[in-house]
Amino acid sequence: MVSIRQLLLPALLVLTACGSDRPTATAVTPASLATFTVSTQGVLHGNGWEGVVEWEGVVEAVQRADLAAQTTGRVTSVQVDVNQAVHAGDVLLRITSIEQDAGANAARAQLAAAQAAAAEAEQNYRRYTALADAQYVAKAQVDQARASRDSAIAARNAAVAQLAQANQQSAYTVVRAPFAGVVARRDVEPGETVAPGKALLSLYAPGALRIEVAVPQTRADAIRRNPAAQVALGDGRTLTPADVVVFPAADPQSHSVNVRVLLPQIEPPPAPGTTAKVVFAADAATAGAGAPPVSSIRIPVASIVQRGELSGVYVVQGGRLLLRQLRLGARSGDMVEVISGLRVGEVVARDPVAATAAIASQRKAAGERRD
Repeated sequence: MVSIRQLLLPALLVLTACGSDRPTATAVTPASLATFTVSTQGVLHGNGWEGVVEWEGVVEAVQRADLAAQTTGRVTSVQVDVNQAVHAGDVLLRITSIEQDAGANAARAQLAAAQAAAAEAEQNYRRYTALADAQYVAKAQVDQARASRDSAIAARNAAVAQLAQANQQSAYTVVRAPFAGVVARRDVEPGETVAPGKALLSLYAPGALRIEVAVPQTRADAIRRNPAAQVALGDGRTLTPADVVVFPAADPQSHSVNVRVLLPQIEPPPAPGTTAKVVFAADAATAGAGAPPVSSIRIPVASIVQRGELSGVYVVQGGRLLLRQLRLGARSGDMVEVISGLRVGEVVARDPVAATAAIASQRKAAGERRD
């Protein structure tokens, strides 16, 4: 006779085998994420940057112009191209002027008619004045003649203004260089129809260049007292600025102060839009005196996660990923200054999306272990 224990034993063995075949989830640990360690930046010293902070800015032309269409028409010719040098007054672009010229001709005809009417009204007023002296006409007729003369003169002045406006519309069909410079951008081709506000060309004068950097408000006074600086261009050249101007007010959003660094005349000049690094003597003097380096923490913009109006990063702490809220300062290129929320030496995830996936994987693995 088969016992109940003998009947249940195979079933228990099957259940045990099924349980042992269940796959175990592999958790993505923070160590497998791409991370970086929070550190301060260095300063130019010899051939390297070490000691104190460097500030990154973008080279820009002091004199530049973005030319836009000021009338409606079709582009008939573009006589310049990118990287071409031009002189002040050179013709850069032409737009059809049929409607504009017709408007100017109509305004000239209206002016001629208004001038004739004004001359006739002046003559009539003089006749009535002479007759009034001999008491051949009433005073009311003289007043009427004076009003007619004044009205004709006003109409003539309005016709002069309309002609000036029409001539200006015709002048807008020929786009000229406002100053001597280099064509930086070309936005239209012959045959395109343009309207007022349409971007046409962009010029810049390569002679006068500058860099603007944003520094913490705590450093503005020190730089204002000692405005000397050193600049390292993207091509490796270093130079001393012609002037350093510290803005008088701070930005209300980032609480940083802009510093304008005017570059000297150099050949070849750096191209506008390229990045450069600036080191201020005030920072170097502080580091040279044996004090801690004056520095700022800057992290990649790509590592920041935005939750509404709150900005933060995922920090690796105790083998776990924690979302840390930050107070951010000025942005420079793909880096942004951290005013508060991070300390030097902390490890931060480079990709917040990957960090979120790692947290979800950790939670899933923890739930399976509890099961």
